[in-house]
Amino acid sequence: MCGIAGKVDFAGVVDEEVLHRMCSVMEHRGPDSRGVYLADGVGLGVQRLAIIDVAGGDQPIANEDGTVVVVMNGEIYNYLELRHDLELRGHTFSTRSDTEVLVHLYEIHGDRMVDHLRGMFAFAIWDASKRLLFCARDRVGKKPLFWARSGSTVWFASEVRALLEDPAIPREPDLAAISAYLTVGYVPHPTSAFRDVRKLPPASTLTLTGAGELLGPYWSLDYERKLEDVPQTELAERLWEEIREATRIRLMSEVPLGALLSGGIDSSAVVAAMAEHTTGRVKTFSIGFPDAAFNELRYARLIADRFDTDHHEFVVEPKAVEIAPRLAVHYGEPFADASAIPSFYVAELTSRHVTVVLNGDGGDESFAGYNRYKSNHLAARLNWLPRPLQRAAPAVVRPLGEGPHGNSTRTRVARLARSLAMTSAERYAMWMSSYDEIRRRSLMTPEFAAAADGARAEEVLTAAWDRCRSPAIVDHMLATDVQTYLPGDLLVKMDIATMAYSVEARSPLLDHRVMEFASSIPAGLKLRGLQGKVILRDALRGRLPDEVLDRPKMGFAVPLARWFREDLRSLPEDVLLDPVSTRRGYFRREPIERMIAEHRAGRADHSARLWNLLQLELWHQEVLEAPRPKPAVRGRVAQTRGH
Repeated sequence: MCGIAGKVDFAGVVDEEVLHRMCSVMEHRGPDSRGVYLADGVGLGVQRLAIIDVAGGDQPIANEDGTVVVVMNGEIYNYLELRHDLELRGHTFSTRSDTEVLVHLYEIHGDRMVDHLRGMFAFAIWDASKRLLFCARDRVGKKPLFWARSGSTVWFASEVRALLEDPAIPREPDLAAISAYLTVGYVPHPTSAFRDVRKLPPASTLTLTGAGELLGPYWSLDYERKLEDVPQTELAERLWEEIREATRIRLMSEVPLGALLSGGIDSSAVVAAMAEHTTGRVKTFSIGFPDAAFNELRYARLIADRFDTDHHEFVVEPKAVEIAPRLAVHYGEPFADASAIPSFYVAELTSRHVTVVLNGDGGDESFAGYNRYKSNHLAARLNWLPRPLQRAAPAVVRPLGEGPHGNSTRTRVARLARSLAMTSAERYAMWMSSYDEIRRRSLMTPEFAAAADGARAEEVLTAAWDRCRSPAIVDHMLATDVQTYLPGDLLVKMDIATMAYSVEARSPLLDHRVMEFASSIPAGLKLRGLQGKVILRDALRGRLPDEVLDRPKMGFAVPLARWFREDLRSLPEDVLLDPVSTRRGYFRREPIERMIAEHRAGRADHSARLWNLLQLELWHQEVLEAPRPKPAVRGRVAQTRGH
């Protein structure tokens, strides 16, 4: 696990100091060493977190004659098999690291090398003989890669702040991307919050030369082909074997390793699989809240006791929101998922004990675990209602209001009524939006709305929906989340939180073979009535306590609604109505005042919307307007000169 960065000028030279500055701001991603490769017009850098071949695996790594050089962030879990095959083909290795297989795979397969990889990764390969830069990102987007191009010069980095260390890249916001952020709470790929910076999408490769660039996908899930004739009991057993194997290969490490344990089904399944493959006690780490409605620690303890883990806990208090400015700095873009707060705290707790941690990310998106899947599936079954009734429903329930909490009955009824006249894709986009089009229009100033040029993040969601060819609504929801919410929100949250404390997070349920198997399971074995994760529960029955398997989903949520009415009552007003914020000209003052007043009075739950605006303002203050630091070159630096 590392932070990688680079600059290539196909018609000039690269300033070595810029490369060191890019690496230095990512030192938290890899505090063990810095590696630098410099050649004619090329600079590659890496901050390494040493996990495999700790003593000898420093990067950059080159092939035998030094004409192919790689820097990688991530892990290749099948590297031993790949290495064996490469050695049979005559390739020689100078390290025991997983990174080195990349240069030799590239020599044989070129841009199709990615088809052979099982892992999480973002890497860049410099081909000196062809003078091209080849970049790739893993299938689901576990590892990030930002890039930019201006004329003959290209840049790439694991974090957007590293790119901004070069004064040649302006700190100018992309207002269309900001509009999209308001809708979904993150900036969806391939855009970034900065006008001149882009994200490499998941499952994509990018080839850059002096003449131009070629970007394209190399993988996607197939929801059409189903294992309809396989008995449910057999599917459940095969699923458990896939999870066990995906967990086993993620246990390779030369440094201490543990697991994040929420007490939910997904993380509990990973701990159960770890216990089967581990001789000692598994170290587990959990986060909780004083609010009983948000606290899952009791269930985490059930799993810890069941598998006799070495268990550690941390309770998050309202004062934890004080880290919000740090969140803005680390994420580098506006990011509105408030569960980033406990994620940072559990990452800090974890870092005191281990360097690698497994988690349960991905289970909801493969097996229909979110409550919104149930709600949208139910709404789709009401399409038989007469169109006049569907169109009239919002007006009928409008006097009820939204309710004091996002999960309250009134809020759910109001949302369902608003969605009845929509298509299934539009309905799901509404459920995934903090600010729908009507709310955005009422919030934005005319100037901001005009500058955003009509950008609609809903179209990102509906386009993902339409790419799915399954006849089942459930599969469309899963496919949409895998393409949007998973890489844009969930994986960003975990990558940044763990890397901030130099911890590597691994996700067995995001193994592409597990996900491919899951996509082939009939939709009715994922969501049946109001029961999600049907087949996953079957696979785990008898392996996990029934109390964990059968309890309602709680989710990794934060009690923001109560905090903004009690402990942090003044925070939204202090920040969002401050002259520094209002002078930006993004938003009209009246809608913000109304949201604050309605939320305080308990007439509606605007906590997620207010947090969205707070994080946007903090991003402006802490990132966009922050002075460019001049960090000193620190740590162990290995420098390689190219031919």
